[in-house]
Amino acid sequence: MKAPAIVVMGVSGCGKSTLGALLARTLGCPFLEGDQFHDEAAVAKMRAGQPLSDEDRRPWLDRVGQAIGAAVRSDGVAVAACSALRRRYRDQLREAIGVPARFVLLDSGRDELMRRLLNRPHHYMPASLLDSQLATLERPDPDEAAIALDACAAPEQLRDTALAWLRGERETP
Repeated sequence: MKAPAIVVMGVSGCGKSTLGALLARTLGCPFLEGDQFHDEAAVAKMRAGQPLSDEDRRPWLDRVGQAIGAAVRSDGVAVAACSALRRRYRDQLREAIGVPARFVLLDSGRDELMRRLLNRPHHYMPASLLDSQLATLERPDPDEAAIALDACAAPEQLRDTALAWLRGERETP
């Protein structure tokens, strides 16, 4: 494995948690759900349909990154689900993680994402915030150690493609 920290990223509803948990089970390592690191004020803001600002995200990204770094130091490898929508957020995560990290972007069209969000009624992130997330998303640049995968593929196929890339058996598309 070329990097001990793996972050599955993308907008809400793309399948980060599903793929992240599947990768972690396959690798026998911890899975960290980035949503669990939001403070109460951020969750309340999202529940109210208000997008988070960079200032809201900054301490959250530090908490997520520090938890990933701690898990890697403890277990050798860790997988996390975290939106990581902008390059500066990914840079902040890398700094907080403190070890090499790779990012797997799950990409999908707006209609599919909206369908998924509308079928996920118990999550605090309302479907009304999808457009703000799509507007915020900055696709990883070639120098970011990232791969983009079609979120509509089967979770097992996504896992296998991500693992091949993480092991250096597949080039970044």
